[in-house]
Amino acid sequence: MPRMTFIDTDGKPLEVEAPVGHSLLQIAWDNGVDIEGACEGAMACSTCHVVIDPTWHERLDAPTEDEEDMLDLAPGLKPTSRLGCQIIITEAMDGLVVHLPGATRNLMLA
Repeated sequence: MPRMTFIDTDGKPLEVEAPVGHSLLQIAWDNGVDIEGACEGAMACSTCHVVIDPTWHERLDAPTEDEEDMLDLAPGLKPTSRLGCQIIITEAMDGLVVHLPGATRNLMLA
């Protein structure tokens, strides 16, 4: 089974199993990683914003226009930012490294 690493805001790594076919958001939830995902993966918010390690960013499929629109709502956007709900794990993603952003903005509460 593929493995991936979450890097928290303090720089602390957490390596976890990454089941094929699961979203990065679901894997975070399954492992107690602090990602909100307020819309539960419906791509209706940006609270599952993550920053893909630059060494991995080009290996992933490009974000859709809808994902890019939602990312525009995320604070601290980086060139390698993605929504965790839109990244579905494949065998080729073994070793993926993902950084958690310093903040999120939940517009669903507004």
